[in-house]
Formats: sequence, C-alpha cells, structure tokens
Amino acid sequence: MSAPDPPLSPDARRGGPFTRLYGWMMRASQHRRAPFWLGAVSFAESSFFPIPPDVMLAPMTLAQPHRWLWLAFLTTITSVAGGLLGYGIGVGMMGAAMPWIEAAGYAPALAHAADWFARWGFWAIFLAGFTPIPFKVFTIAAGSVGLALPVFVIGALVGRGLRFAAVAGVVRLLGPAATPWLERHLERIGWALIAATVLMAVVLAVR
Repeated sequence: MSAPDPPLSPDARRGGPFTRLYGWMMRASQHRRAPFWLGAVSFAESSFFPIPPDVMLAPMTLAQPHRWLWLAFLTTITSVAGGLLGYGIGVGMMGAAMPWIEAAGYAPALAHAADWFARWGFWAIFLAGFTPIPFKVFTIAAGSVGLALPVFVIGALVGRGLRFAAVAGVVRLLGPAATPWLERHLERIGWALIAATVLMAVVLAVR
C-alpha cells in the first residue's frame, strides 16, 4: 500500500504546466513503484525521451530526503544504461535515426557534439551532463564518432553522477524550506530552462 499523498500548497494545485507537473510528480513520488518510474524516465531520456529525470528526482528527494543518495545513484546508473542505447544508435543505426534527429531539431547540436568528441573525448561526455543540450544528443554523437566505450562509460558516470548528486543533495539540504520558494517560481524556472535550451540550439545552428 502506498503512502498518503503529500499535501500540496495552493500554488502547487493551480498554475501553469510546470506547476501541475510538479504536483503530479510529488504525488507519484510516494507511490511504491516511484523508483521504477524514475529509473525508466532516466533511461529513456538518455536515448530518445524528451523530459529530463531531474523533474522527478527533485520532488522524490523532497518526499524521501533520507534516500537522496540512493535516488541520485539510481538516476545515474539508469541514465548511463540508457546512454549505452544511444551510443548503440550512433554506432549502427544513424541512417535510421537521422530523420527523427532532424525532425526533432537536434541535427545542428549533434554535429557540434560530434566535433567536441573528436576534439576532447572524455571531457565532452563529462561536460554533457551539465549542459542544457539533451544528453541523448551526446550519447548518439559519441557512438557515431566511435568514442572508446570505456571512456564514454566513465565520463557519463562521473558527469551524470555529479549532476544528479548535486540536484538531490541541494534538495536534501534545503528540505521542506525549498518547497514554498520552488512552488512560487516553478513556472519561471521551467520556461527559463526551455529558453536556455532553445538559445543553445540557435547558437549551435548559426556557428
């Protein structure tokens, strides 16, 4: 039997799409199968799914702060596992994947990511964990340029691990005190992240 849903403030029960998504994630984070869904989102985001796992990791950490390190570890491992699928797409399925990549608007970012791998190798996949560019772009690019698999795995583990540990650690540190501020500013944060992603894509396209 799952735990009772955590109470949500009026700010979390109304508002825009990010606020509603946050409310849903807070309720889902108490479900007994929540770790499975967190792992599934993290795995899929590294190869084809558009929503980053942070949107589920943060509310799950708020709901279960004593498990913050385990949740960060789970998100990291499943993200790297999904990254291996993206790497495999880059190695052997680029012809089939390119129409989808172009339709999603990722082609310019993919070309620049491939160039970064050719120049910096490990550091490109390490830094990929912190950029607003979707991680799937880097995993597919790594496979397409033939980045050594051990280098890819180690770089992804370190980069993604630090990112998710930082997200869960900050939420754990701030605890419930972060909830009112997060609920008040969630829409601004969400749209700012989208704007940053679009701006990065435009910059890469015109360079």
